[in-house]
Amino acid sequence: MANDADGGDGDNDTDYTQITYRVADRVATVTLNRPEARNGYTVTMADELTDALTRADHDHDVRVVVLTGNGRDFCVGADLSQGGFDFDAETGPDAAWQEPAGRVSRRMFASNKPVIAALHGAAVGGGLTITLAADYRLATTDARFGFVFVRRGIYPEGASAWFLPRLVGMGRALDWMVSGRVFDADEALAAGLVHSVHEPDALLDSAYALAAELAATTAPVSVAVTRQLLYRMSGVDSPLPVHALDSRLIGSIPGNPDAVEGVLSFLQKRPPEFALRVPEDLPDFLPWTREDDT
Repeated sequence: MANDADGGDGDNDTDYTQITYRVADRVATVTLNRPEARNGYTVTMADELTDALTRADHDHDVRVVVLTGNGRDFCVGADLSQGGFDFDAETGPDAAWQEPAGRVSRRMFASNKPVIAALHGAAVGGGLTITLAADYRLATTDARFGFVFVRRGIYPEGASAWFLPRLVGMGRALDWMVSGRVFDADEALAAGLVHSVHEPDALLDSAYALAAELAATTAPVSVAVTRQLLYRMSGVDSPLPVHALDSRLIGSIPGNPDAVEGVLSFLQKRPPEFALRVPEDLPDFLPWTREDDT
């Protein structure tokens, strides 16, 4: 499926070589752009994706990121067309090297802004794991998915062994990863891996409609805190630390202009105009803001 996500007006970047980046209508569109290689990802692509996600996260004109691919496939995973990987990995317990898909997943995980992945054609291996930290995954009716690592004699990456069971449950994650089988959009939808399935020609329109709704109706700081609360706190062994943090957040509402605007816009039946921005206006007591995630 070809798409025209790279066209139109907006902040277009020409420095990238394997992706494109465009900003329009408060949405950053990041497009994998190696259609001749079925968007097989490389170290260069991973680093460009990481840079683009960081760029979008720090751009006040961007409220939502849409991630898509140019050509008939979203991404067929690591580019093995030359018979091997294009990196020279350091090994050992003290090595600082990070595998490429995980570079993308880590940055997406730390994002303050929602990410919508629009998946078409093949999204397999690393071409699927790099989307597991997205807030939404939309797929076409003809999309095909697979965590095919065991069928190549390699290992899951992109921190997918952490993300996938949280999305679909341990039983389904074991099935997909241990078998390495390819499955279709209906199975992905039933398991909760994707949020909705669309005809190919409607995929990007659906992704942009969702992005527009999020940009128009939600508060940036509230979204950033909420997505991180879900990721960072859902795994703790008791609700008590979550309640403690909730209490500080709710207690800060009287000094929060977005909370006032949210109530007033509801009562006055008008669209909200939220003033707080990320990352500058994030609460300074969030425990994860001390981490070097960017």
